[in-house]
Amino acid sequence: MNKNLNEMTYREATQELEEILRAIENDAVDVDELTQKVQRSSQLIKLCKEKLRNAEKAIDQVFNEENCEQPAKSGDAKPAAGGNTLF
Repeated sequence: MNKNLNEMTYREATQELEEILRAIENDAVDVDELTQKVQRSSQLIKLCKEKLRNAEKAIDQVFNEENCEQPAKSGDAKPAAGGNTLF
């Protein structure tokens, strides 16, 4: 029984992909089912890629926000134009 793609987690999608692969490897899929299994696999792979991309974007956003919120170190400030530095 195939779960709706919109309701699936990444783990569920990868588990279903593994089940399909095992069935194909063990010749448990007849020719009539093969096309259906390949199409379902394609949908599951697309879903997994999308979830990975979304996770990557969310992680990047967290790191970018973290970098922006860090206070500037005292040595990081640029001197004013024409100003002398202590170094």
